[in-house]
Amino acid sequence: MSGKVPFLETFSISIKTLKNNRLRSLLTMLGIVIGNASVITLVGVGKGAQNLAENQLSNLGANVLFVVPGNNDTRRRGVTFPRTLVLEDANAIKEQVPSIRRVAPQITSSEVVQFGAKTTTSSISGVTPDFLPVRSFEIAKGRFITDQDLRSARNVIVIGPDLSDKLFSGKSSLGNRIRVKDQSFEVIGIMSPKGAVFGNNQDKNAYIPLSTMVSRITGRDQTYGTSLTFISVEANNEKSTGAAKFQITNLLRQRHKILRDDDFAVRSQKDALEIVSTITGGLTLMLAAIGAISLLVGGIGIMNIMLVSVSERTEEIGLRKAIGARSTDILNQFLIESLVLAILGGFIGTGLGIGAVSAVALITPLPASIGLNTVLTTVSLSGSIGLFFGVVPARRAAKLDPIVALRSL
Repeated sequence: MSGKVPFLETFSISIKTLKNNRLRSLLTMLGIVIGNASVITLVGVGKGAQNLAENQLSNLGANVLFVVPGNNDTRRRGVTFPRTLVLEDANAIKEQVPSIRRVAPQITSSEVVQFGAKTTTSSISGVTPDFLPVRSFEIAKGRFITDQDLRSARNVIVIGPDLSDKLFSGKSSLGNRIRVKDQSFEVIGIMSPKGAVFGNNQDKNAYIPLSTMVSRITGRDQTYGTSLTFISVEANNEKSTGAAKFQITNLLRQRHKILRDDDFAVRSQKDALEIVSTITGGLTLMLAAIGAISLLVGGIGIMNIMLVSVSERTEEIGLRKAIGARSTDILNQFLIESLVLAILGGFIGTGLGIGAVSAVALITPLPASIGLNTVLTTVSLSGSIGLFFGVVPARRAAKLDPIVALRSL
């Protein structure tokens, strides 16, 4: 007499079947395990890259604007920035823009730095005393550049901690003289550690008076005057950055007599964060898609093995139907087997992925992390894949004619 088989009994039969074929079950789950681990790891690494970029950008200051030469087209094409920013522009911004507090013009050049027999290449920046508060840098030892250093164009230099360790091997560098482009400079200060921004290790940089940079290192262009690499501007507060950006843009357009395309750009931390979020978000999505392909392959593997299992268990299906099992009971049994393989594989893969993300965060500077929503979504996706790819084998098993099945005994 036929009747509905209780769900728990069907579930128990499915688990026993999987246990009786442990090796096959493990190999079948392998694709889902790899897929889940890949998705979790790649999304975690992508999120870590985004966190790292945001942490670095937060060091720039929420109310700091950067005026850079060149327009968007030249930057996109990788063209060298034209000399569109000069020291007079920085002075005009300082004098005529009411919503700003400080202005820090800067000239940066990569130069060979030498102390005794030790030589290295460093980024040398010509700056003013306002550079320190505008960029939120701090001095660990000694002092920073003063107005007197600037007026007298003194050969003094403030170096980053990594550059100090490189040249002086951990010994005190204050008072020593180092050479930059055949010029001798006295070390008057060591910066506090600042870290890297976009791959530029700021702790390896060095700073000299802007006037010294022009007279001793880069020179002054007879046509353009003192060309600047960029200008850092500190707004009165975070809320006034929009007004400051608008006022600076209008002022420079008037000074440069611009009618159409700007030959400069004003960027804020928010602008940089939006760009970084767009890039890293797209990268994370691409990495997740790559991992999802592994999940898809794992689902195909489950369907393939379950189809083989249906062929091998034809007699079992026939006997169960002969003693009263309905087609829906057979369908449920094979669907449960597929789901168990997929979900169990999903949990194992998720555990491995979380372990990999934790390892990346532990042994690298990348703050990789993974959210609970991503974990739940990935496990749910693996279960859905098991259900989807288990339907075809389950339907084939459910449609078997018990008489035909029993003939193979």
